[in-house]
Amino acid sequence: MKRLLSFPLMRCAAALLLAAGWLAPGHQALAAPFEDSIAQRTLACTACHGPQGRAAPDGYYPRLAGKPAGYLYNQLLHFRDGQRHYGLMVQLVEPLSDAYLMEIAQYFSSLEVPYPAPLPSTASPQTLRLGEHLVLQGDRARKVPACVQCHGQAMTGVAPNVPGLLGLPRDYLNAQLGAWKSGQRRAHAPDCMKHVVASLNDEDINAAASWLAAQSVPVNSRPASSPPALAAGAVAIVCGSAPMPAQRP
Repeated sequence: MKRLLSFPLMRCAAALLLAAGWLAPGHQALAAPFEDSIAQRTLACTACHGPQGRAAPDGYYPRLAGKPAGYLYNQLLHFRDGQRHYGLMVQLVEPLSDAYLMEIAQYFSSLEVPYPAPLPSTASPQTLRLGEHLVLQGDRARKVPACVQCHGQAMTGVAPNVPGLLGLPRDYLNAQLGAWKSGQRRAHAPDCMKHVVASLNDEDINAAASWLAAQSVPVNSRPASSPPALAAGAVAIVCGSAPMPAQRP
Protein backbone atom coordinates (compact mmCIF):
# COMPACT_ATOMS: atom_id res chain seq x y z
CA MET A 1 0.00 0.00 0.00
CA LYS A 2 1.34 3.44 -0.88
CA ARG A 3 2.15 5.71 2.03
CA LEU A 4 -0.16 8.74 2.07
CA LEU A 5 1.14 12.24 2.75
CA SER A 6 -0.04 13.92 5.94
CA PHE A 7 -2.43 16.82 5.49
CA PRO A 8 0.25 19.50 6.17
CA LEU A 9 2.54 17.92 3.58
CA MET A 10 -0.28 17.63 1.05
CA ARG A 11 -1.21 21.26 1.59
CA CYS A 12 2.37 22.45 1.22
CA ALA A 13 3.06 20.28 -1.81
CA ALA A 14 0.02 21.69 -3.57
CA ALA A 15 0.97 25.23 -2.65
CA LEU A 16 4.52 24.71 -3.89
CA LEU A 17 3.19 23.61 -7.25
CA LEU A 18 0.99 26.68 -7.38
CA ALA A 19 3.82 29.01 -6.39
CA ALA A 20 6.12 27.52 -8.98
CA GLY A 21 3.49 27.83 -11.71
CA TRP A 22 3.36 24.06 -12.30
CA LEU A 23 -0.31 24.04 -13.17
CA ALA A 24 -2.27 22.11 -15.71
CA PRO A 25 -3.18 24.16 -18.82
CA GLY A 26 -6.79 24.38 -17.71
CA HIS A 27 -5.77 25.99 -14.41
CA GLN A 28 -3.28 28.58 -15.66
CA ALA A 29 -5.72 31.37 -14.80
CA LEU A 30 -5.23 30.62 -11.09
CA ALA A 31 -1.55 31.55 -11.17
CA ALA A 32 -0.53 34.99 -9.89
CA PRO A 33 0.84 37.44 -12.51
CA PHE A 34 4.59 37.05 -12.93
CA GLU A 35 6.48 39.83 -11.15
CA ASP A 36 9.94 38.32 -10.48
CA SER A 37 9.94 39.92 -7.03
CA ILE A 38 11.39 38.30 -3.93
CA ALA A 39 7.91 38.37 -2.37
CA GLN A 40 6.52 36.32 -5.25
CA ARG A 41 9.49 33.99 -5.44
CA THR A 42 9.09 33.14 -1.75
CA LEU A 43 5.45 32.07 -2.14
CA ALA A 44 6.84 28.54 -2.02
CA CYS A 45 7.97 29.37 1.55
CA THR A 46 4.84 31.17 2.75
CA ALA A 47 2.67 28.36 1.43
CA CYS A 48 3.75 26.40 4.51
CA HIS A 49 5.10 29.06 6.87
CA GLY A 50 2.05 31.33 6.59
CA PRO A 51 1.49 34.69 4.88
CA GLN A 52 4.61 36.85 5.18
CA GLY A 53 6.24 33.98 7.07
CA ARG A 54 4.20 34.61 10.21
CA ALA A 55 3.93 30.83 10.98
CA ALA A 56 1.30 28.24 10.15
CA PRO A 57 -1.58 27.86 12.63
CA ASP A 58 -1.04 24.10 12.97
CA GLY A 59 2.36 24.50 14.68
CA TYR A 60 4.25 22.38 12.14
CA TYR A 61 5.97 25.30 10.42
CA PRO A 62 7.65 28.03 12.48
CA ARG A 63 7.72 31.77 11.99
CA LEU A 64 10.25 33.25 9.56
CA ALA A 65 9.30 36.94 9.70
CA GLY A 66 11.64 39.13 11.72
CA LYS A 67 14.12 36.43 12.67
CA PRO A 68 17.82 37.33 12.36
CA ALA A 69 18.99 36.98 8.75
CA GLY A 70 22.11 35.06 9.74
CA TYR A 71 20.04 32.50 11.63
CA LEU A 72 17.62 31.97 8.73
CA TYR A 73 20.53 31.69 6.31
CA ASN A 74 22.24 29.07 8.48
CA GLN A 75 19.05 26.99 8.69
CA LEU A 76 18.58 27.07 4.91
CA LEU A 77 22.17 25.91 4.51
CA HIS A 78 21.63 23.16 7.08
CA PHE A 79 18.64 21.80 5.15
CA ARG A 80 20.49 21.99 1.85
CA ASP A 81 23.73 20.48 3.14
CA GLY A 82 22.38 17.72 5.40
CA GLN A 83 22.60 19.07 8.96
CA ARG A 84 18.80 19.21 9.18
CA HIS A 85 16.41 16.64 7.73
CA TYR A 86 12.96 17.39 6.33
CA GLY A 87 12.32 16.14 2.83
CA LEU A 88 10.12 19.00 1.63
CA MET A 89 12.63 21.65 2.72
CA VAL A 90 15.59 19.73 1.35
CA GLN A 91 14.01 19.42 -2.10
CA LEU A 92 13.06 23.09 -2.10
CA VAL A 93 16.52 24.51 -1.28
CA GLU A 94 18.78 21.82 -2.77
CA PRO A 95 19.34 23.62 -6.12
CA LEU A 96 19.78 27.11 -4.62
CA SER A 97 23.08 28.97 -4.25
CA ASP A 98 24.46 30.43 -1.03
CA ALA A 99 23.78 33.98 -2.24
CA TYR A 100 20.18 33.21 -3.14
CA LEU A 101 19.57 31.58 0.24
CA MET A 102 20.93 34.73 1.89
CA GLU A 103 18.59 36.86 -0.23
CA ILE A 104 15.63 34.80 1.02
CA ALA A 105 16.87 35.08 4.61
CA GLN A 106 17.29 38.85 4.39
CA TYR A 107 13.82 39.26 2.91
CA PHE A 108 12.05 37.40 5.72
CA SER A 109 14.24 39.04 8.35
CA SER A 110 13.08 42.47 7.15
CA LEU A 111 9.37 41.69 7.62
CA GLU A 112 7.63 43.07 10.69
CA VAL A 113 4.26 41.44 11.35
CA PRO A 114 2.50 41.07 14.72
CA TYR A 115 2.61 37.92 16.81
CA PRO A 116 -0.57 36.21 18.02
CA ALA A 117 -1.23 35.87 21.74
CA PRO A 118 0.16 32.64 23.27
CA LEU A 119 -2.20 29.74 23.88
CA PRO A 120 -3.04 28.95 27.53
CA SER A 121 -0.55 26.48 28.97
CA THR A 122 -1.69 23.03 30.11
CA ALA A 123 1.56 22.38 32.02
CA SER A 124 1.58 22.09 35.80
CA PRO A 125 2.80 25.02 37.95
CA GLN A 126 5.82 22.91 38.97
CA THR A 127 6.75 22.32 35.31
CA LEU A 128 6.42 26.02 34.52
CA ARG A 129 8.59 27.00 37.50
CA LEU A 130 11.32 24.61 36.35
CA GLY A 131 11.10 25.97 32.81
CA GLU A 132 11.31 29.57 33.99
CA HIS A 133 14.38 28.76 36.11
CA LEU A 134 16.19 27.03 33.24
CA VAL A 135 15.40 29.80 30.74
CA LEU A 136 16.29 32.74 32.99
CA GLN A 137 18.97 31.27 35.27
CA GLY A 138 20.11 27.91 33.89
CA ASP A 139 21.50 25.21 36.17
CA ARG A 140 25.06 25.94 37.24
CA ALA A 141 25.48 22.59 39.00
CA ARG A 142 24.93 20.78 35.67
CA LYS A 143 26.73 23.47 33.65
CA VAL A 144 23.50 24.36 31.83
CA PRO A 145 23.60 28.04 30.76
CA ALA A 146 20.51 30.22 30.94
CA CYS A 147 18.74 30.50 27.58
CA VAL A 148 18.77 34.29 27.87
CA GLN A 149 22.58 34.27 27.88
CA CYS A 150 22.59 33.64 24.13
CA HIS A 151 19.02 34.35 22.99
CA GLY A 152 18.78 37.79 24.60
CA GLN A 153 17.29 39.07 27.84
CA ALA A 154 13.93 39.61 26.11
CA MET A 155 14.31 36.22 24.34
CA THR A 156 13.71 37.84 20.95
CA GLY A 157 17.11 36.74 19.63
CA VAL A 158 20.41 38.49 18.99
CA ALA A 159 21.49 39.69 15.54
CA PRO A 160 22.81 38.37 13.28
CA ASN A 161 22.70 34.65 14.09
CA VAL A 162 20.74 33.84 17.26
CA PRO A 163 16.96 33.30 16.97
CA GLY A 164 14.25 34.38 19.38
CA LEU A 165 12.55 31.73 21.51
CA LEU A 166 9.16 33.37 21.95
CA GLY A 167 6.15 32.96 19.69
CA LEU A 168 6.87 29.27 19.01
CA PRO A 169 4.50 26.42 19.93
CA ARG A 170 5.55 24.08 22.74
CA ASP A 171 5.44 21.03 20.46
CA TYR A 172 7.77 22.70 17.95
CA LEU A 173 10.27 23.69 20.66
CA ASN A 174 10.11 20.17 22.11
CA ALA A 175 10.71 18.65 18.68
CA GLN A 176 13.72 20.83 17.88
CA LEU A 177 15.41 20.36 21.25
CA GLY A 178 14.73 16.64 20.98
CA ALA A 179 16.24 16.59 17.48
CA TRP A 180 19.44 18.12 18.83
CA LYS A 181 19.53 15.61 21.66
CA SER A 182 19.09 12.68 19.27
CA GLY A 183 21.57 14.03 16.70
CA GLN A 184 18.93 14.59 14.02
CA ARG A 185 19.62 18.33 14.06
CA ARG A 186 23.16 19.69 13.87
CA ALA A 187 24.85 23.03 13.32
CA HIS A 188 28.23 24.37 12.26
CA ALA A 189 31.04 23.57 14.69
CA PRO A 190 31.31 24.37 17.49
CA ASP A 191 27.71 23.14 17.84
CA CYS A 192 26.87 24.86 21.12
CA MET A 193 23.22 23.73 21.22
CA LYS A 194 24.31 20.10 20.98
CA HIS A 195 26.39 20.50 24.14
CA VAL A 196 23.69 22.44 26.00
CA VAL A 197 20.90 19.96 25.22
CA ALA A 198 23.13 17.00 26.14
CA SER A 199 22.88 18.16 29.77
CA LEU A 200 19.07 18.34 29.72
CA ASN A 201 16.67 15.47 30.35
CA ASP A 202 13.21 15.09 28.84
CA GLU A 203 11.59 16.78 31.83
CA ASP A 204 13.89 19.81 31.45
CA ILE A 205 13.16 20.11 27.74
CA ASN A 206 9.40 19.93 28.22
CA ALA A 207 9.53 22.43 31.08
CA ALA A 208 11.57 25.00 29.13
CA ALA A 209 9.41 24.58 26.02
CA SER A 210 6.17 24.85 28.04
CA TRP A 211 7.23 28.04 29.82
CA LEU A 212 8.56 29.69 26.65
CA ALA A 213 5.41 28.88 24.68
CA ALA A 214 3.27 30.49 27.39
CA GLN A 215 5.07 33.87 27.23
CA SER A 216 3.81 36.86 25.28
CA VAL A 217 6.10 38.43 22.69
CA PRO A 218 7.07 42.02 23.61
CA VAL A 219 5.91 44.90 21.43
CA ASN A 220 9.48 45.38 20.20
CA SER A 221 10.06 41.88 18.87
CA ARG A 222 13.21 42.69 16.89
CA PRO A 223 16.39 40.83 17.87
CA ALA A 224 18.84 42.61 20.14
CA SER A 225 22.02 44.03 18.61
CA SER A 226 24.26 42.32 21.18
CA PRO A 227 23.92 39.64 23.86
CA PRO A 228 23.40 40.65 27.50
CA ALA A 229 26.32 40.92 29.89
CA LEU A 230 27.35 37.60 31.42
CA ALA A 231 25.88 36.87 34.82
CA ALA A 232 28.32 36.38 37.67
CA GLY A 233 29.97 32.98 37.34
CA ALA A 234 28.58 32.32 33.84
CA VAL A 235 30.90 31.06 31.11
CA ALA A 236 30.80 32.51 27.60
CA ILE A 237 29.59 30.16 24.86
CA VAL A 238 31.06 30.07 21.35
CA CYS A 239 28.77 28.88 18.56
CA GLY A 240 29.62 28.07 14.96
CA SER A 241 28.20 29.94 12.00
CA ALA A 242 28.44 29.80 8.22
CA PRO A 243 30.57 32.42 6.41
CA MET A 244 28.66 35.08 4.54
CA PRO A 245 28.11 34.23 0.85
CA ALA A 246 29.54 36.13 -2.09
CA GLN A 247 27.02 38.57 -3.54
CA ARG A 248 25.24 37.57 -6.73
CA PRO A 249 25.89 39.78 -9.78
